[in-house]
Amino acid sequence: MSFKILGTGSCLPQRTVTNEELSEFLDTSDEWIQQRVGIRQRRVCTTETTTDLAAGAAIAALEMSGTKPEELDMILCATVSADNAAPSLACSVQNKIEASCPAMDINAGCTGFIYMLETAAGFFAMGYKKILIIGAERLTRCADWTDRSTAVIFADGAGAMVLGPGNSYISSKLVAKGGDAVLRIPSFHGMSPFYEVEPREPYIYMNGQEVFKFAVNAMCTDLADAVEKAGLTMDEIAWVIPHQANARIIDFAVKKFGIKPERCLKNIEITGNTSAASVAILADELVRSGRLKDGDYIAMAAFGAGLTSAACVIKWEA
Repeated sequence: MSFKILGTGSCLPQRTVTNEELSEFLDTSDEWIQQRVGIRQRRVCTTETTTDLAAGAAIAALEMSGTKPEELDMILCATVSADNAAPSLACSVQNKIEASCPAMDINAGCTGFIYMLETAAGFFAMGYKKILIIGAERLTRCADWTDRSTAVIFADGAGAMVLGPGNSYISSKLVAKGGDAVLRIPSFHGMSPFYEVEPREPYIYMNGQEVFKFAVNAMCTDLADAVEKAGLTMDEIAWVIPHQANARIIDFAVKKFGIKPERCLKNIEITGNTSAASVAILADELVRSGRLKDGDYIAMAAFGAGLTSAACVIKWEA
């Protein structure tokens, strides 16, 4: 017993920020950003909280699935940018949508949503019936807005799924290679008068070249292993949903792995990199587009801080 997807949802902030707006205070340009990462605009929170975005995506997924909040057995949230260290984002969402089930967060960087799918599968194996999973980020809070190499990339948003019992979750591969030299977001160091370690600034740090090399190799290797584990070939995968970190990373992986470009979805041009939310937002777009057919195989892949990476194969049940 694994699960099937009963409904999807997403939520983006109202404010759109274009490359031209960023070039007003950063040493950058629309051409430079589009060539480097493939982003033309992104959504940025002005008054919305991470909880607001997560709850908005959750409500949309609940409505599509015909599920009431009180029917949920578990809420799982993947995030690196919750509003509070405690309570968890999942508990904040539980309160906002008036559910009454257990709730907890998962942090696997940008890979968090796929790690969360694996976690949900474990709960279904124990007899859970309906689980709400959410990837939500307000990464603009974590950005160094003086650093053009990272500030132009990251954005805010949330995506969600309501899952029920089924056999759609076919295979997966999860990877972690611990270390913070390549990608990290330091926490607030606190005010202890006894702590002697020099604090790091609590903003996103990324070695772009190293992330690029890791990401392309991880995406190709993880996808290949997950598809083989499912007993399928790439020709049988109807849609590939990759983490929206960088359009060049996706295009390079598509070429290296031999995926037909029209089957590998992208929305980074207008959403930016929403970390753990990106796969879920893109999945919601696909579901609502009407392009999915009963029995279609979907492959998802992501990579992020940890370093972590993951891929999975899901069979769509209409």
